[in-house]
Amino acid sequence: MTHALARVALVAGLITFGVSVAVAQAGAPPAPPALPPFANPPFKNLKVFPQDIQRAQLLSNMKFFSQSLGVRCTFCHVGEEGKPLSTFDFASDAKGKKQTARAMLAMVSALNNKTLPDATGLPDAKVTCYTCHRGATKPLTAPPPPADPAAAPTPAKPS
Repeated sequence: MTHALARVALVAGLITFGVSVAVAQAGAPPAPPALPPFANPPFKNLKVFPQDIQRAQLLSNMKFFSQSLGVRCTFCHVGEEGKPLSTFDFASDAKGKKQTARAMLAMVSALNNKTLPDATGLPDAKVTCYTCHRGATKPLTAPPPPADPAAAPTPAKPS
């Protein structure tokens, strides 16, 4: 009888030990990553974007601008490249490029909301920064030259 009781106690102890190891390994669920200390609402000095814009939407727009022009945050915003974004003064209007960006956003809005739908009859016709900039800070003013000059089309002669 004592052997049977000892076996039950041993099995119960092993099960308890196994469960405690499994729980310890699983641990608590990971905490969601903390948001960086920059760009937390309420945002300051927004003149084109709505004041209640969601953080993710604002950052998505900024990343799109960056990719469309091939630039980094310091192109428009006051801050030092390589320093944490929490040290940047995103609200500052000290850089002229930020004013230019606002003017360009107004132009894109006018094109997308009025000009293109009226001119094309297509209500969904849209342009973006990338439409003209193509990854460069200065938009192209003419089509790029062909890679092979011999393949260039010859201009039509007036008849």
